[in-house]
Amino acid sequence: MTWSAAQYVKFEGERTRPVWDLLARVPLAEARRAADIGCGPGNSTEVLRARFPDAAITGIDSSPGMIAAARKRLPDVPFAVAGIEDWPETGFDVVLANAVIQWIPDHEALLPFLIGKLAPGGALAVQTPDNLDEPSHRLMREVAAAGPWAAKLADAAKARAARRGADWYFRRLRQHAARVDIWRTTYFHPLAGAGAVVEWVKGTGLRPFLDPLDADEREAYLARYQAAIAEAYPAEPDGTVLLPFPRLFFVAIR
Repeated sequence: MTWSAAQYVKFEGERTRPVWDLLARVPLAEARRAADIGCGPGNSTEVLRARFPDAAITGIDSSPGMIAAARKRLPDVPFAVAGIEDWPETGFDVVLANAVIQWIPDHEALLPFLIGKLAPGGALAVQTPDNLDEPSHRLMREVAAAGPWAAKLADAAKARAARRGADWYFRRLRQHAARVDIWRTTYFHPLAGAGAVVEWVKGTGLRPFLDPLDADEREAYLARYQAAIAEAYPAEPDGTVLLPFPRLFFVAIR
């Protein structure tokens, strides 16, 4: 799956706000070592450094384009192109995973793996979109299934990991963590019409649906999807669309 740092940062302020909210709930006064896994273009790494200014911070992401953008943003932070599942480092006081675990399968194995990266008393801080049932994502699947591209997109929805509820994460984390704080927040983002909603999700959730298509198919898919979005999210008189975006958070202390 391809990722575009330029597309992702079109809504950087909205995407970064949950990172501030997440790290504010990490109950550590300081950290010596911290990691941002799935760091993207480095916006979340900036927040991690602001929260723990004395920590030695590293960042990883599987996308070379995202890592290039992160290195340009924070040239003094060591970033590496790497997958989370085979990440070898351990002994961190804080591991931040912002909007990334939804792309990794088998959370039952992933959670103890990540907690194992922590030093005793360290914190795993995770935020993941919880929006698969929202119209923005339900319509991706419906448009995919109903168009001439249905065969090409038959597996597109499988790019996201299976949706789990807060209770599932709480029970699983308690088996490996001394303390677990878990919550869900719905953000409401005012955007400049249905086209802006499409631009938002083109940077993330739409990638598995667009990548398999050729240029003409992609244009037709986006036109049909945007029409459905305009119907699902009626605009205010000034053209503004209010996009609800639920997110699930947890902080687990080893």
